Amino acid sequence: MRDPHGARREDGGPATTRPAAPGPGVLRRLTANEWIAAGAILAIILHGLVRWAGLGGMALPGLGGARGADWLPRPPGLAEMPLVAAVLVGGAILVAGLVRKVASGTFGSDLLAGLAILTSVALGEWLAGVLVVLMLSGGEALEERAVERAGSVLAALARRMPSVAHRRGAAGLEDVALGDVAVGDVVVVLPHEICPVDGVVVAGHGAMDESYLTGEPWRMQKAPGVAVISGAINGDAALEVRAERVAVDSRYAKIVAVLGESEARRPRMRRLADTLGAFYTPVALAVAVAAGWLSGDPVRFLAVLVVATPCPLLIAIPVAIIGAVSLAARRGIVIRDPAILERLDSCRTAIFDKTGTLTYGSPSLEEVIAVPGRDAAGVLQIAAALEAYSRHPLAAAVLEEARRQGLAALPVEGVEERPGQGLVGRVMAPEGLCEAALTSRSKALATDPTAALAPSAGGLECAVVVGGRAAGLLRFRDAPRRDGATFVGHLGPAHGLERVMLVSGDRESEVRWLAEQVGITEVHAGVSPEGKLAIVEEATRASPTLFVGDGINDAPALAAATVGIAMGSASDVTGEAAGAVVMDSALERVDELFHIGRRLRTIALQSALGGMAASLVGMGFAAAGLLPPAAGALVQEAIDVVAVLNALRVSRDAGSLADYRRYPARGDTAPTPSDRTG
Repeated sequence: MRDPHGARREDGGPATTRPAAPGPGVLRRLTANEWIAAGAILAIILHGLVRWAGLGGMALPGLGGARGADWLPRPPGLAEMPLVAAVLVGGAILVAGLVRKVASGTFGSDLLAGLAILTSVALGEWLAGVLVVLMLSGGEALEERAVERAGSVLAALARRMPSVAHRRGAAGLEDVALGDVAVGDVVVVLPHEICPVDGVVVAGHGAMDESYLTGEPWRMQKAPGVAVISGAINGDAALEVRAERVAVDSRYAKIVAVLGESEARRPRMRRLADTLGAFYTPVALAVAVAAGWLSGDPVRFLAVLVVATPCPLLIAIPVAIIGAVSLAARRGIVIRDPAILERLDSCRTAIFDKTGTLTYGSPSLEEVIAVPGRDAAGVLQIAAALEAYSRHPLAAAVLEEARRQGLAALPVEGVEERPGQGLVGRVMAPEGLCEAALTSRSKALATDPTAALAPSAGGLECAVVVGGRAAGLLRFRDAPRRDGATFVGHLGPAHGLERVMLVSGDRESEVRWLAEQVGITEVHAGVSPEGKLAIVEEATRASPTLFVGDGINDAPALAAATVGIAMGSASDVTGEAAGAVVMDSALERVDELFHIGRRLRTIALQSALGGMAASLVGMGFAAAGLLPPAAGALVQEAIDVVAVLNALRVSRDAGSLADYRRYPARGDTAPTPSDRTG
């Protein structure tokens, strides 16, 4: 049993008793590769200290200093024991991982490093081996940190959905597991809670925010007889809802299932380092084998491998990626999957959701059209008088416009909001006290069949009825972004996008109107989350795709696209499904993300190709016997330093990167509005 009002937090949301999990210490957060790299650094330091102490040549008891057979390596001395430990432990872990990759059919540039580790052990070149272990583990540790995600998409969905429901029984309210709610049960949704079931309101009046699920940018009025969907956020009033579906069959559960399928089918693309390594690795192996075979000296084989270890690929590219992530973060862009930075430039199809992406995501009153014999200001004044007592999603837009025009508030009495009928009341208008109503066009025409209402247009609208006669129409729209047309128009010439689509769950007239404003010709309206996913998957089969959306209903499509960008931070689910989140929902940031991706690719290629070219020169010296393995490792480290310093240029702040305002706009995107449907 529980208090029907529920415990509250200070911010007005439902209280939670879940204890905070203690955060792990720094050491517990280290990955295996970071431990290996730390061990290699420690081994090199200890090796240096022992040699500095003059004990470098001391042999260990029992090992002596004899080499044994000619082909056996010299037994390690005291100074080399830390190196031996680092190579045998860390190297074994790294080589085992490489063997598993090879067994699965994956061959990368790190294969050279694995061969160098094995050869250094066989030849007793412990310092060279430790340096290779450090280079390989350090590069992989950087890569892991660069691609670390904030969490799982599906886990975020599960966190958002309540695990219990407040079911009304004969003895009052009781908290039950969500899975125990049956069809026909009545559950109470407290203020600001998330609705746990699909159902119908049986008691209470209020509003719910369904925008995360439906894409509609406004709060939807709820009263007895009105349907609600699971996952919607309740407003300020408690509602009693009769469950129409069990939890596993709910709308929210379907989105979770579709998202899981799209995550499983997300295309995996080859990374830049692997692409370059596919050409570099065979060349390096060929040079190493030739050097060892022609000279008859296996040490030359190792020397070439050490110099050839592709650290510009293993370290410089991850450093460049981290720099790009940092640069994006300073501009309000959170990169969830750094791999998208490599893929952005390859996208040829852009798919946009409507609400909150190419629009501002909030309704505004666009136009008041009075019937002949009435003036628009008078119609708006009567509508505002009623809306002052309403919780309807469009009430704020009407009241804001009335305030902007300086219209005085009219006295009202007997106001009530009837489900399916709209808002009715008695208003003291200039002509006297009269019955007034805000309702749909169809109900206004049913009341006054001869009304001379303006023709229906795209967007949302509601009718004002005064004294039983239609007085006019209020037209609303979700305002397009002022820079929407310019942004869409520049995608082709600036970023090589060949196809731009607008996909939305909204009605077709509204979607097509927006498409005309921003210059998009391919439109899909009235599309469900499953439909969006199908459209994205079909487009991705033809060419790499970019999807930009902002609601939970967009999560499956964001996950399935080659690159998914979420606008705004209102939903953690959408952010987790996307590869990047634009925190302030500005199209300028999307353009900057394109340029950050291009900047990353350009500088990363400079570091990788320049480093590989320098390594090839060093391989020539090693093959000629002019570079022993340890010296070759130091040369490779010098090449790495130069490559990494160049890669760090990615993070340098060079001012605004967006350039779409240089391109001509395709049309005017002045703000526009929505409807009171019955």
